[in-house]
Amino acid sequence: MMTHGRHMRDAAKDALSFIQNKTRNALDTDRMLTLSLVKCIEIIGEAASRITKERQAELPKIFWSKIIGMRNRLIHAYFDIELDIVWDTVTQALPPLLDQLEIIIGREE
Repeated sequence: MMTHGRHMRDAAKDALSFIQNKTRNALDTDRMLTLSLVKCIEIIGEAASRITKERQAELPKIFWSKIIGMRNRLIHAYFDIELDIVWDTVTQALPPLLDQLEIIIGREE
């Protein structure tokens, strides 16, 4: 979990730093922000998919299938990305995920 967990944590931190002092409307006008957030979510999902099913089962507070599913959706439906979902993911789902990852990584180090 350590390496992949760190990748997830780092990408979550990056995404949250990118939205500081931004609003949802920024995604409509700032292509660099949009692409950055999408890439961070993709990295989180890719790293999550590399964590064994057994380890995922030991960490039920993390919604593994949703994280991996979001990555798959972004990769395969790139031109049909809902910016509201990207914004909600970063602003609502990433902070509690980051909290969980910090706890897990702290225990494992």
